[in-house]
This record gives sequence, structure tokens and C-alpha cells, in this order.
Amino acid sequence: MLELFVDLLPSVSFIFVLDILLAMFVVFKERKNPTSTLLWVMVILSFPIFGFVIYLLIGVDLSKSKMFEDKDNDFNIKFSDSIERIEEINNGTYKYHDLKAYDYQPLIKLLSNGSFSKYVENNKVDLFFDGEDLLEDIIREMKNAKYSIFLQSYIIASGEMFDGIKDILIQKSREGLDVKFLVDGMGGRKLDKDDIEEMRAAGIETSVFFPPFFGNINIRVNFRNHRKIMIIDSCIGYVGGFNIGDEYISKSKKFGYWRDTHIKIQGEGVNDLTYRFYLDYKFATGESKGRYQSFAKEIDENYTVAMNIVTSGPDHELEQIRDGFSKMIEIATSRIYIQTPYFIPDDGLLKALRMACYSGVDVKIMVPKKPDHPLVKSASRSYLGELLKFGAEVYYYEEHGFLHSKTMIVDNFVSTVGTSNFDIRSFSLNFEINAFIYDYGVNSKLASQFIEDISNCEKYTYEKYLNRGRGEKIAESAARLFSPLL
Repeated sequence: MLELFVDLLPSVSFIFVLDILLAMFVVFKERKNPTSTLLWVMVILSFPIFGFVIYLLIGVDLSKSKMFEDKDNDFNIKFSDSIERIEEINNGTYKYHDLKAYDYQPLIKLLSNGSFSKYVENNKVDLFFDGEDLLEDIIREMKNAKYSIFLQSYIIASGEMFDGIKDILIQKSREGLDVKFLVDGMGGRKLDKDDIEEMRAAGIETSVFFPPFFGNINIRVNFRNHRKIMIIDSCIGYVGGFNIGDEYISKSKKFGYWRDTHIKIQGEGVNDLTYRFYLDYKFATGESKGRYQSFAKEIDENYTVAMNIVTSGPDHELEQIRDGFSKMIEIATSRIYIQTPYFIPDDGLLKALRMACYSGVDVKIMVPKKPDHPLVKSASRSYLGELLKFGAEVYYYEEHGFLHSKTMIVDNFVSTVGTSNFDIRSFSLNFEINAFIYDYGVNSKLASQFIEDISNCEKYTYEKYLNRGRGEKIAESAARLFSPLL
């Protein structure tokens, strides 16, 4: 036995030294967030060689990659379209149509300067909280399309919901409209190849963002394109939490009723949605088919909703959506209502929410009771429990089904709706898009829906948190440790 150990010693020593070198590579090459870096070092040292393979699959920092270097020309288009408005806002010469916007100018400046998102005031916004209502509206607008339909979604699954959309896409393509279709490589695994071939045969331009390596095997677990965008005739845009699949119209036995939030935009805000789709589609195809164009339709004088359309992702230097969330929390004076399926804030956001509680702000957070990822639920509960201690109210959506809504409401004027969850993955690892909206009416409707949703919730108190079982505490500790990777 001793001789066997002596024989194996050189191999063990080599693996040990190699593992140390690999861990050093992560520390010095990536220079990530210290918490994330230390976690990856722990994984690599705990699971020699195998841990580094996992790091290569889900931990490599895409923002350091050269794959997005060719976006400079497109950025110049975006820059030239936005810079005049941004300069007016920065030097104080821009006149907001609603005087209340001056109170939230720090947020507007942050989003405008950080992401070159053009602050626009001439918009109409419709809200959708039910998948069937949204699908009905989308189909009606698609049938009326005259020039183009652009569709992008993280998840697109074959089934009843997709069939209704696909049939109209095919019809419109055969009529000569410009129809483009983009799905994420991970989220599109349940989309039948026959459906794709049928669309392509009809002339629809289809592409996959980071397609699978072989079959349904995808070597990129991270860096998913989580955006959900639809643009019709460059003057109607949809964005929010709903993907395309039968569960999103409440046809899933597993989840039951699907509660989500989506918005329909008409007005200037559609330009940024179109620009984002153009960049994502260009990257996925590797081709520059046509060019980005804003719409030329005359704006209705009744379109008075102001907004910033903000995107973020691994190809951005800053975490613009996360920073927008942080600034919203910072400037809140009366209430903060958050709905999210995954609540895993970083330390900065957690402290900001804690300070809001201490400042007397009414902080309410709603998450689903029925988890689709148990480990994520345990991690979320650990953060929620901490905020309960400081006076936040926590609600578990339970009666009807699954809560997938991604919204935050601040005071009575500012709100955000989009694709970003309130978690580290959405802030830094996924490609996301959110509308930051400055409007009493939109804020009021979102707040009213939040209050209505409370009637379908279990209130989770600090006493319940303290009395949770030993198994839950162990699961929380493990999940909290790995939260930067969830």
C-alpha cells in the first residue's frame, strides 16, 4: 500500500501544482468581483482539474472577449442619435414635460450617460399581466403588420402559443414583409426543427444566439440572451417577462397560472428596442443585413409616457440595469415594491434596501412560493430573511401558480419593467433589457396589480423565518455560498 502511494505521489503532486496554477490564472487574468473570484478559486481547488473545466463552461468573463469588437460602428449610430439629448439633460437645458421628472433627474442622468439610452417622452404604454391577453394583442397587431415583424425571445417552445404566432409570421413573410426571428441557443431547445425549417422555407430569416455545440449540448451555460423583444412595423414594440411557450399562457400542469408582466410601447421608445434587436441579430448571424433604422411615423400628441430603454450584458463595461435598480432604491422616499422570481442581490443592493427600510420606506418584495429552481429559492430566502429583520415585507405568491414578473415600483412616479431578474446572474451574466418608466399612470397600474397579487400570497414573517427547519437552514447556507454562480 505504501509503495502504491509512493508511485502515485508524483502524479498527485503534479495535479496539485497544476490546480494552484489554474487558480492563479483565475485570480490574475480575470480580475472579477472578489467574491466571485474567491468562489471560483474554492471550486477549482476543491475539485482538481474538473473545477477548472466547470469554470471554462460557465465562468469565463465574456466582457474580456474580442467577439464584440465589431460593434463600434453601430455604437456610433446610437451615440449620434442620443448625444444631443444627453448633453441637454447634463447641462440643464432640457425641459421635461412633467415637472416631477426633475426630482428623478439623477436616475435619468445615470441611465442616459451610463448606457447612452436616449430619454424619450413621447410614448404610449399598455400593460399586460396575463399571457392569453398578451397573445391576443400580439396576434392582432401582427395581422395588421404592413412592413416588418422582428421577434426575439429567450425561450421559444413548440406548442399552442408558438403555433399561433408562427402561422402569422409565415403568412406575413409570404406577403413580402421583412420577418426576422431570433432565439437563444439554450432557451430554444424545445423548439422543433420542423418548425424552424417551415419558417425558413417561407422566407423567414431565422438565427440562434450562441447555438448548441452538438444537438442540444450547449457549451455556454452562462451568457444567455434573456431578452424578449417583438417589433412590428418599427412603431409597436413589446418587452417584458413573457417568453413563448404553453406555460406562459397557463397551459402547464406543473406551474398552473402564469403571472407575469409585459408592456407594449408605441412611440419613440420603440427606436431603442429596434436598435437592440438589430445588434443582437447582427451578432447572431455574423452578417450586417440592412442597417438600423428608426421609425418615421408621426408621434401622437397623446403619447406622454417618458422612459429610458436600457440594455446590459457581458459585452458591457457597466451593469447598467443593476445600477438603475440601485439608483431607484437610493432615491425612493415612500415605497419600493419588487416582484421577481429570483431574489439574489449583491451586497450593494442588499445594503441599499436595508437603508431604505431604516429610512421609513415601505419595502415590499414578492417572489414565487413554487420554485422552478430549489437552490435559487433557498438562496433567495436567506436574503429575504435578512431584510425581514430590518422591516421589509415579504410575500410568497402561491394560490394561482408561478410568479415570473420582473418589476420594481418606486414612489408614485418611477417604475421599471423588463427581462432582468433581481439577481446577480441577470446583472452580469445574461443579456437583458428593461424599460425605466417615468409616469404616474403606469406606476399606479403596476402598484394596483401588486396589491391585488398580495391577495394571492402568503405573507412570510420574520417569526416564520426564525422558525424554519434545520434542513432549510443548511440549504440556505450552501445556496448563499454559491449565489454568485446561480
